[in-house]
Amino acid sequence: MLFQFNIFHFNNHSNLKSISAPSLSLFHLSTGTAYQGGIFFLDIIFLSDYPFNPPQVVFKTRIYHCNVDTDGHVSLGMLKDGWSPALTITKVLTAIRSLLTNNPDPYKAVVPGIAHLYLENKAKHDIVAGEWTARFAK
Repeated sequence: MLFQFNIFHFNNHSNLKSISAPSLSLFHLSTGTAYQGGIFFLDIIFLSDYPFNPPQVVFKTRIYHCNVDTDGHVSLGMLKDGWSPALTITKVLTAIRSLLTNNPDPYKAVVPGIAHLYLENKAKHDIVAGEWTARFAK
């Protein structure tokens, strides 16, 4: 699995501007997950009140995951109530990688149907996630 991302920042005039080169490689993960072989694009948006409020992280690549909604927004505690200005973007990205590779949270799912399948039949869930990866993340 490979994550590629764009980082955006809102300046004080509410203009969105990119502050990094697009398609910057972030993670190469070993095989053994339903998302292996996929290339996933993320937008990371820093608003003017960062680091006092978390960045917004949005998957631009469709992904079959109970903690990523249909618009690509990631549901992760540290990006909500668990945010601290001491957290770094590296910690955020590591948490997202962990969420995808071994620690989905089906009890705080934003897509209940995917969470239900994960809890009831993980093998079937992984097959569907792999199919989505092959279809949307190649």
